[in-house]
Amino acid sequence: MCCNENFQERNLGERNQSTLDLNDISGMKFFDPHIHMTSRTTDDYQAMVDAGIVAIIEPAFWLGQPRTGIDSFTDYYSSLIGWERFRSSQFGIKHYCTIGLNSREANNEQLAEQVMELLPQFIFKEGVVGIGEIGFDDQTAAEEKYFRLQLELAKEAGLPVQIHTPHRDKKKGTQRSMDIAIEHGLSPYSVIIDHNNEETVKEVLDRGFWAAFTIYPFTKMGNERMVEVVKQYGSERIMINSAADWGISDPLAVPKTAALMKQSGISLDDIELVSYRNAITAFGQSGQIDERDFVTIKNIDQSQKFESNSILRGGQQPRIDKNSIIIT
Repeated sequence: MCCNENFQERNLGERNQSTLDLNDISGMKFFDPHIHMTSRTTDDYQAMVDAGIVAIIEPAFWLGQPRTGIDSFTDYYSSLIGWERFRSSQFGIKHYCTIGLNSREANNEQLAEQVMELLPQFIFKEGVVGIGEIGFDDQTAAEEKYFRLQLELAKEAGLPVQIHTPHRDKKKGTQRSMDIAIEHGLSPYSVIIDHNNEETVKEVLDRGFWAAFTIYPFTKMGNERMVEVVKQYGSERIMINSAADWGISDPLAVPKTAALMKQSGISLDDIELVSYRNAITAFGQSGQIDERDFVTIKNIDQSQKFESNSILRGGQQPRIDKNSIIIT
């Protein structure tokens, strides 16, 4: 019954979708502060930069199945500050990341202890703008234990915190996350509460935290609903992201939502804040973000290599004509 209801909701959503003209926001710049590009393709990077995305943050998250050893965490964190950062640069997008132990994987306490020893080797690396995404999933004792440990790590490092709020019992998990952050002495202004919805936004803002919203097809938050949130609450300490990953998701969620906001009469100043400026302000507390690094897209040489590898394959030429139907 549950699955049938989900399919009905999805199909209804598909029927009700309208076409957005991204030309309406041509020339605007966007910052997606939560997107999992490890699971995306170079075509997504090309589409993102064409739509005006100039910078992104990739939070550490789980891979869809449990990791089985500490070496897999080492390799994954290394890829976030290495290959993925390079791959993003080959399309003119500035790549940052947050590093942390995902709440789902915190329940493997034996492995989690090893990860906690590993994290200090990565959180001070160039391009790391916070500890994240951390928080609650099933809201277990183990999740709380490692959430608290990572909050202390963020305090010691002077880094912002990116908090994942649970899909189940979201309001309870969001409130508990904020309570614990304050208990550990973190300033709410240094904490980004992610995956908000209409049920959580007021309290998050009232308590002084940043409220991030994930625009995700058929779940979390739709962009029509997001328009109404901005109309009601304004743009202060609110930001939007795509959280695009290996599931059904849209890496263009930020510019598409900006276009819908413009069509809906929201001011360009407010659109800029929620789709660009607020992310820079919040995560810029890390000291790692310099807007000059991505405001001007530099000339891109896609023949460059990282660890002897490039994004090109076997004689490919950089930047093929994406409008051509002929693949040569």
